Amino acid sequence: MQKRIWLACWVWALLGVQGAHAQPPEPATLAALDEAAGKLSRLHTLVVAYEGEIIHEHYQSGPGVASPANIKSLSKTVLAAVTGAAIEEGIVESVEQPMVALFGEQLPANLDPRVNDITVAHLLAQQAGLERTSGGNYSAWVASGNWVNDALTRPFVDEPGGRMLYSTGTSHLLSAALTHASGETTHALAQRLLGEPLNITIPPWLRDPQGIYFGGNDMQLSPRALIEVGELYRNDGMIGNKRVLPEGWVEASWTPRGTSPWTGDGYGFGWFITQLAETPAYYGRGYGGQALYVIPERAMTVVITSDPTPPSPGGQFQQQLNQLVVSLLQPR
Repeated sequence: MQKRIWLACWVWALLGVQGAHAQPPEPATLAALDEAAGKLSRLHTLVVAYEGEIIHEHYQSGPGVASPANIKSLSKTVLAAVTGAAIEEGIVESVEQPMVALFGEQLPANLDPRVNDITVAHLLAQQAGLERTSGGNYSAWVASGNWVNDALTRPFVDEPGGRMLYSTGTSHLLSAALTHASGETTHALAQRLLGEPLNITIPPWLRDPQGIYFGGNDMQLSPRALIEVGELYRNDGMIGNKRVLPEGWVEASWTPRGTSPWTGDGYGFGWFITQLAETPAYYGRGYGGQALYVIPERAMTVVITSDPTPPSPGGQFQQQLNQLVVSLLQPR
């Protein structure tokens, strides 16, 4: 099993602590974790990293820890990382750049003028203001002949920058914007700007009818690859001496811009913000129980994958996953 060991310990200025002062989970804690995970029949894998090194892997079913798994809406967190890397590369100017500037001429006619006010930050934070394509609107949206145009021509239910409206259509607009701005597919960007520096493989995933890679759903990454994504954020966007994400990107990503109407957790750029065991924690999540947690105070990154097929076990299952992480953080 390949393990990446980070040679540097980064001072976590945002939280005012150093992960190096944390202690790894004890063997008894990990044994109890496996026992609790075993009671969740839907759970597939659970991987724990401490100070950049994978220290524990638990496998129950489905693809293994080194095999790609459908991470569902956890893709939004990965897409946010790709966007940050695109800003560092100069493909996107900043999160304040208007979305329409990235599309160029590739926009439908007669759009609501408020579309011009949507920025990259609004797409990342799910604050476009457009009617959601998720939930009850999802099936009709993916059945449409043009996902981008369908999302862009939905009515505004809030102003850009208003409340969080969780919508995969909003994330898909981000994928399309990256494609048009770069001249590369979102998959090519993801592999070049994120996969190569992290030494992970990001396989191709579903595309829309126009060939745009699905923004915010159905990416395929292994649990071990997701650990590397989490570690990139835990180390403030750096890999050794190489900056992959812009300076300040992680702090901005982990600053709440909206609030989840389902959990009350804050939401930044592709990440939910909460506290677990009275410890600041940041996580991305996907349908059916896909989750990536970063807990900087404890120098810990945790990945959980689960059965992604319908029906979803919903928010109660997510709370059970949260409790697994809590069990890692509480002293025994």
